[in-house]
Amino acid sequence: MSFESMWAELEPVGRSERSGGYRRFAWSRADQDLREWFAAESARRGLDLTEDRMGNQWAWWGDPDEAVRAGDPGVVTGSHLDSVPDGGAFDGPLGVVSAFSAVDALQDKGFRPQRPIGVVNFVDEEGARFGVACAGSRVITGAMTARRARGLTDADGTTMAEALRAAGRDPHEIGRDDETLARVGAFVELHVEQGRALVDLGEPVALGTDIWPHGRWRLDFPGEANHAGTTRLEDRHDAMLGFAGAVLAAREAATTHGCVATVGKVAVTPGGVNAIPSAVTGWLDARGASPRAVRRAVADVRSMVEQVGGVVTEESWTPSTPFDASLGARLRTLLGDVPVLGTGAGHDAGILANAGVPTAMLFVRNPTGVSHSPREHAELPDCLEGVAALTAVLEDLAGGRSPRAGGRA
Repeated sequence: MSFESMWAELEPVGRSERSGGYRRFAWSRADQDLREWFAAESARRGLDLTEDRMGNQWAWWGDPDEAVRAGDPGVVTGSHLDSVPDGGAFDGPLGVVSAFSAVDALQDKGFRPQRPIGVVNFVDEEGARFGVACAGSRVITGAMTARRARGLTDADGTTMAEALRAAGRDPHEIGRDDETLARVGAFVELHVEQGRALVDLGEPVALGTDIWPHGRWRLDFPGEANHAGTTRLEDRHDAMLGFAGAVLAAREAATTHGCVATVGKVAVTPGGVNAIPSAVTGWLDARGASPRAVRRAVADVRSMVEQVGGVVTEESWTPSTPFDASLGARLRTLLGDVPVLGTGAGHDAGILANAGVPTAMLFVRNPTGVSHSPREHAELPDCLEGVAALTAVLEDLAGGRSPRAGGRA
């Protein structure tokens, strides 16, 4: 199946008619539809579909366990299919569709891999429902405990354990999965660029060098519910005022310390237009090239929050993540003089890299420079350039021989 055909099949799943963006949240109906699509594409290519202890899907061309026994584990590519609220179409799915397209290209030319090739769909990469990004890869690597994952809650108060049960799964089966990780000798994730570097450089594809340190913090502010029309200003204990101060403090701290910080999600109790909030919870996202700068910015926000009686709780932290230098050098030699880019966006590739898996990333040009929005985009010719680059990488790393090429790529 062509790249365009696969993209057309995915396009309507989880799309909002109101915003034109996507709401593909973990363990939802849309998520199940996406999982079924992934399984069907795996079967179409004769790939063996497995799931790990977190429900991440792995489609294998070749026997990964035999490769582990031989001491030469597989080469994996792929990404995720979930989205942020009203997100774009390309963040995640581009990597999965490109992975299947690369497998098609290799199978069409008669390539026979000496190392198995895997395509993965990681669950809950965005953390849009339960608040922790890359939950699927964090759990199997042990970066997040199964107990903590089960206890995470969504905006409706549903725990991940309850969501898993509703999806027909046993929440007590999730956990670290060393057997799955042992099958991955290298991981290469293709992703749409979430910025304008490739636009400015006039290049369609880049090689990733590292992921900036980043984290998420929950900010809880206490208050007292009361009538918005009859309570005097001096008698109010309005939780929203503390929250508003934290939003401004985050911007000031980021500017001061040379990083970025965003408060992009808020929950208000009781949530009535004519009710003074009794509690407000916000979520702070902070990241930057320097982990020290990020920590200092968050410390400034914490100080302000605690001054008004609030509480700051760290929900996730991912340190600076350089990708494997040897693998990166090999790919740059293979692909020629492609640009190299660092990124402030988190990815499953970063979680695997921190777990010791040799990892690399490829980025495809985004002409709008916008991501996590319906305006996120990639032109078809650039997507196909990305597929071609990924195909060359898989052919080289899988170490097989193409009869038509007459030798190793």
